[in-house]
Amino acid sequence: MTPNMHAAIRRTPFSRILIANRGEIALRIMRTARRLGHGVVAVYSDADCDALHVRLADQAVRIGGSQPSQSYLKSDAIIAAAKAAGADAVHPGYGFLAEHERFAQACIDAGLVFIGPSPQAIEAMGNKAGAKALMQAAGVPCVPGYQGEDQSDAAMFGEAEKIGFPVMIKAVSSGGGRGMRLVTDVGGFSAALRSARSEAKAAFGDDTVILERAITDPRHIEIQVFGDRHGNAIHLGERDCSVQRRHQKLIEEAPSPAVSPELRAKMGAVAVAAVKSLAYEGAGTLEFLLDRGGNFYFMEMNTRLQVEHPVTEAITGLDLVELQLRIAAGEPLPLRQDDIKFSGHAIEVRLCSEDAAQDFMPQSGRMAIWQTPQGSRVEHALEQGAEISPFYDSMIAKIISHGASREEARGKLALGLEQTVAFGVTTNQAFLMSCLRHPVFARGEATTAFIADNRDDLAQRVVSPGDAALAALLLYVTNPHAPPWRAGRSLAPGFPVPLRPEIAGMAHDVEILRERDGSYLIETKGGSHRLEIDAIDASTIRFRAGEMLDSARFHRDGNVLHILHRGTPLVVRDQTLAAPQSTAATGGDGKVRAQLNGRVVAILVKRGELVAMGQPVMTLEAMKMEHVHRSAIAGTVSAIDIAEGDQVTTGRVVVEIAAA
Repeated sequence: MTPNMHAAIRRTPFSRILIANRGEIALRIMRTARRLGHGVVAVYSDADCDALHVRLADQAVRIGGSQPSQSYLKSDAIIAAAKAAGADAVHPGYGFLAEHERFAQACIDAGLVFIGPSPQAIEAMGNKAGAKALMQAAGVPCVPGYQGEDQSDAAMFGEAEKIGFPVMIKAVSSGGGRGMRLVTDVGGFSAALRSARSEAKAAFGDDTVILERAITDPRHIEIQVFGDRHGNAIHLGERDCSVQRRHQKLIEEAPSPAVSPELRAKMGAVAVAAVKSLAYEGAGTLEFLLDRGGNFYFMEMNTRLQVEHPVTEAITGLDLVELQLRIAAGEPLPLRQDDIKFSGHAIEVRLCSEDAAQDFMPQSGRMAIWQTPQGSRVEHALEQGAEISPFYDSMIAKIISHGASREEARGKLALGLEQTVAFGVTTNQAFLMSCLRHPVFARGEATTAFIADNRDDLAQRVVSPGDAALAALLLYVTNPHAPPWRAGRSLAPGFPVPLRPEIAGMAHDVEILRERDGSYLIETKGGSHRLEIDAIDASTIRFRAGEMLDSARFHRDGNVLHILHRGTPLVVRDQTLAAPQSTAATGGDGKVRAQLNGRVVAILVKRGELVAMGQPVMTLEAMKMEHVHRSAIAGTVSAIDIAEGDQVTTGRVVVEIAAA
């Protein structure tokens, strides 16, 4: 490009950025923006009025109610907030607005710099059907499927049969696994199609779907790309995002254990060619499926920065948000492909507020204690006492490690997870540690089937007699009605005290006796345990078991005790004085109860309808995912206590069924 051509390039400098997202995303962008000398403006919903990203911004503007559709997805409110705060640029974050061409155009029309690709590029690649057609025309291999205009149930069913099962249903505007369903046989197609459309409509405002042949046990590989308005384009290697649940990523790493230097160069060249064909500006990611034979197939392009970008930053030493900001200002890319050097290996895990043992059911509540590990990069917007809302994504933090080798990075990350303290809300912390330590993942052989194939091993929580003994000891000494613990011998004669700690849904009958020498004798079903307390304060206990000196972190909240012992979190409920559980808790009384806080998106039965045991009766949306509720008995629907659109709390009766 000649100097005169450089002069013709339109520069778009800016000084104050409104960040149209929340939580750790907003904080991540703030960090780089401020380093480069830009002011930052946050936006917030009613649920986030006291959130960390709001308090740390230079200014913050309220944009609406707690639901995303009332706030973070309201383009006009966000643009109005930018104008009111004097911002001259908008960063859309990593979410829906980053891939919304009308929002990008609205920013430009309002005189704001949109920090992302052009509306035309977003439109071209944001629609999965159109993107596949463009890639096929460019010679990029694509997954066989159907992306036609006829969206009738009959047409979709016929095309699915032509493709052959298993088949994947995907919303054309899908992202983050929403609007996606894997259908293994003919019988499940209709229900999966309805569910995918409903979820896509709620998340993206568009229920159009495409169909793809399901590639058996592939790797999910994505190539990070950047382009500028000067015609330059580069790739920054690949990320392996194969460890997923519900088509949402849990663990990402760079480089991929399955990609050779030759395959990396080939996939990277395809990605760069695609970027240049679009005259693409900014960050983007081309996503591929890689089969066991080394063949790769284009799935989609995300016209934004990805949640997992820190692993690419770790192995390249680049700040990808900085590249975004410089490109948006009209600067050329500061490096060429030959300048990109890869160093070591990086792995990221997504810490989510969900219960892996209960089909990854999202969890909301208050984070009573939050402490991050030393030596790991942690992206989060949490603090002690923070509320985990049911309105937004369940991911609450990312923990990233980097090492000279994959094994070093894996070891550092496992240690970082062990040191993370997240008390108050159930998380997938133990599940992530099980994934990292599983031999299949350790060997670098995990595919997208990894969690499904190893679900029982990964989610299983074996509570040892030693766990029960430690739980009983802490319940005993932290009881607010018990005398405070004192070191030394006891002159008073002891007598055994019965306790019933419940751990991982299983109750343990225990007797604990403090002996005259100051130690505690704890009798469990698994035998006798003698523990001696060396020291204890409000959050840490140091104790001895024989010759072993050990310690644990804990937090007591009424009858609930949170423990972190040897890197494993335990949630203990004191059931000593609890009444026997009734069938009402499981729905055996005919009353279907909301399993979590959320919004009713579909009522699947009518009053007077006959239902079978296990039949779906209601769908609830929480943390951007749908959760089907089923009848625990066979009978007749006697009452429907909710309406579509209602916000319900955990335990509320939603449908009542009279037993047959």
